[in-house]
Amino acid sequence: MSSTDVRQVIADLAAAVAPLDEEEAQSRKTVLEWIASGAPLFRTAPPDVPPMHLAVYTALLDGAQESMLLGDHIKAGLWLPPGGHVDPGEDPRHTVVREGDEELGVDIVFHTGTGDRPLLLTLTATRGSGSHLDVTLWFVAQGDRTAALAVDSGEFRSVDWWNLAATDWADGRFDPHMARFVRKLGATVDAGTSQAAAVGGPA
Repeated sequence: MSSTDVRQVIADLAAAVAPLDEEEAQSRKTVLEWIASGAPLFRTAPPDVPPMHLAVYTALLDGAQESMLLGDHIKAGLWLPPGGHVDPGEDPRHTVVREGDEELGVDIVFHTGTGDRPLLLTLTATRGSGSHLDVTLWFVAQGDRTAALAVDSGEFRSVDWWNLAATDWADGRFDPHMARFVRKLGATVDAGTSQAAAVGGPA
């Protein structure tokens, strides 16, 4: 795929995101302008070259769609969905599949409620040295909490399934946009959250 073609693919994926709120509407506008400007989209040297670049998350939902798989990310110090930076010239959907294999040893199957389109688009300034701006496309995939995983110990200290409704997603343990993602997920996918009860930790 040519660089022009992959840029158009990324623009189409970003444009297909229906904004949750004014913050996402502004983020989508900024990202589409960034793509159209001809600016570099992919990270070429870690952690911050170029200072704004593309990444993906993949939220794996268990079969009953009541919980989501997150990993205790070593570098970020947060519980995050599996994912990573999009390689130069790579279709972000291929990144999702590649990272699923590399980080968890799973074959990614996109969720029937969202297909292979991102559900959320976010702009996030990373913390610590080498701070930069991650443009992240959040995808949703089918998960099975009983399936064996081959977790990349270089990425995650551990992984666990978290109850979608019984977790305080705004308590600082997660990506700063996680509460917004779960809210949008509940409005888009039948997440089965009505069965959960008290706020807690991993399901």
